[in-house]
Amino acid sequence: MQHLSIQTIQSWERFYRANFVNCLSGFKAANLIGTVNAEGQPNLAIFSSVIHLGSDPALIGYINRPLAAAPHTIENIKATGVYTINHVSSTIVAKAHQTSAKYDQEINEFEAVGLATKFIHPIQAPFVEESEIKYALKLVEIVHITHNNTFLVIGEITDVFINESVVLEDGFIDLEKADSISCLGLDAYFTTNRIARYGYAKPDMPVKEL
Repeated sequence: MQHLSIQTIQSWERFYRANFVNCLSGFKAANLIGTVNAEGQPNLAIFSSVIHLGSDPALIGYINRPLAAAPHTIENIKATGVYTINHVSSTIVAKAHQTSAKYDQEINEFEAVGLATKFIHPIQAPFVEESEIKYALKLVEIVHITHNNTFLVIGEITDVFINESVVLEDGFIDLEKADSISCLGLDAYFTTNRIARYGYAKPDMPVKEL
């Protein structure tokens, strides 16, 4: 097995290093975050850093890169206090990836990449109409991670829009049936294939498959 020191990794070419380190954390969910600025201009951007932070209250976080690299989404969230998160499916993955391009602030990424904007009253932020699972959040807190100048944006879920056919009796959401995809690194996307689902684990008890 090859041993790579951090000194070796830091010596690599920028994009090679970014691809390598981004892949180390494994598969992640692909999500589109929809916002508007104070004037109502829609913005849409893909993120692979969305994480569950708690169920009661229902908190979701995501990591925003330094402001110089990715200012629009976080600025809009600060301005309005609301945003949406929309699952990416295999049918829209190319359009979703295109939102990672550095469009000017006055460009509406929904229109630029060919995704439909959906406003659901009274929620101010836009949803992706093609997304099968989408939810709205209100801003709770923005934590500045000073070590690399990124930001943990924490929101509380206010509304969820989902096809009831993918929600099982115990609340489990069948993301495979919903065609929600995962991503790896900066540019690779994958459909899912469930291996197993297990019951609640207890010490000295055999694992039970559901």
